[in-house]
Amino acid sequence: MLPAVVLLSGCGLDISSEESTTAAQAAPATPEPTVQIAGAAVKGIIQQGLVVANRLIADKDGYYAPQRQAAKPVLTADDGSYTWQLRGKAEGWALVELSADGGTRMICDVVPQCDQAGAEPVPFGQVMPLDSNFSLLGAGDLRKETVNLTPLTHLAVTLAERSADGLSPTAISSAYTTVENWFGLPAGALRLTPPDLTNLNGMTGVTADAIQVAIANAAFLALVNDNAPWDSISAVLADVTTQVSATGQISITGDGTNVALADLVSAAALQSSELQNVVDSSVISQKLVVVEYRNVQRFKTIADVNEESDTSVTDSGETTDGTTGGDETAGTDSGSTTDTSTDTSTDTSTGSTDEQVAGTTEPDTSGDVTSGGDTSSDTTTDETVADTGTDTETSEPVTETTPEETLPANSALLSWTAPLTRENGESLAMGEIAGFEVVYGTSAETLDQSLAIGDASVDQLLVDELTEGTWYFAIRTLDTDGNRSSLSEVVYKQI
Repeated sequence: MLPAVVLLSGCGLDISSEESTTAAQAAPATPEPTVQIAGAAVKGIIQQGLVVANRLIADKDGYYAPQRQAAKPVLTADDGSYTWQLRGKAEGWALVELSADGGTRMICDVVPQCDQAGAEPVPFGQVMPLDSNFSLLGAGDLRKETVNLTPLTHLAVTLAERSADGLSPTAISSAYTTVENWFGLPAGALRLTPPDLTNLNGMTGVTADAIQVAIANAAFLALVNDNAPWDSISAVLADVTTQVSATGQISITGDGTNVALADLVSAAALQSSELQNVVDSSVISQKLVVVEYRNVQRFKTIADVNEESDTSVTDSGETTDGTTGGDETAGTDSGSTTDTSTDTSTDTSTGSTDEQVAGTTEPDTSGDVTSGGDTSSDTTTDETVADTGTDTETSEPVTETTPEETLPANSALLSWTAPLTRENGESLAMGEIAGFEVVYGTSAETLDQSLAIGDASVDQLLVDELTEGTWYFAIRTLDTDGNRSSLSEVVYKQI
């Protein structure tokens, strides 16, 4: 029996089914393009979290909303990272969502431990469960292909949803800037991938900006305790999210019931200090000093705002603070910022090698402290540092005229002038200086004691309770990226 042949006739074209099959095999269909979205879920590191991503599409009225499609979630890896393949070209913006189930875990990134309601505390660096109510949001430009998920990005997306245009690129960008300013973060900080705070010793190339972001996110978990309503990270995050969703604001000081900005910033300052006690790397320790200073300054700003007016933090992203990353002021939802003092690089794998701090901070004293010795004992670190600034072209340090007789006999008063240039000749603004470190000891070769000064405006320090003998002193500058200068010329005083 002959096989049946079906003829298709139309527009003068006759093709048999067998010929059609052959033609189809000879010309395979062009695969649909896809774009890869990658990032990390960090509050601390979130493992086995369920992640989905959807494009943000505008309707005929210009309102942006996620174009949800049925898809199986991908799981975050042990380091919190995820990768998602989204159909279509690398254009437009996307909303990324993370949820938790019975298998989702989080690494405790709070020193010394993470409290849990009705359970034993979890030590720093150990894995703890996440409840099924936990979720995080993040949004980003598909052309950059990186969207991180943190409590801060969650607040930013929540704030952007209040826009009349929905989750438009403009609304998202403005909201990210506003949240950065609420927490005193440098511009672009929410696009940085937060490092694992439990593994900082192996990350000497990470920037102070990225560490500051990670600590700001850790502060949400630091508020958890056995008392309702803050008995879980989900409860803390839900409280702040509800405030932002309802009013576009966060309470400055709170009322004992709601989470306040002051609570979160003070917790971040405390964690910055606590982490200095658990890290071994001197490079990381100095960056934590910078971060602690920023958070303390931010807390002071919040306190000043509260004294002037007991209001909530507004939608405005406008800032004039050149040191801590900004102070919000009441006004329009502009998202604008004038902060240019901090690094917004997204590279967290290597240290900055062209941002050396010029070491022109030579200590001077009132009284009988004498210059002498060299600084061969300077500790070598992975950071690039500058020279000692003892070049003859460097101007003499300004000294205070505190009468010697007013000082305790067992003390030394040091004073110095902050550097104006870096080693490579570039100018160094005061806003780029995070502070200073004074080192001292009973030998010019062994300056084994130190005092950190987290304020660039300080230009003198009284070191007291010195035992009898000769004491040697030197100083170095710390910049806002965590770089350190070499030590200045050593000076000494006989006690």
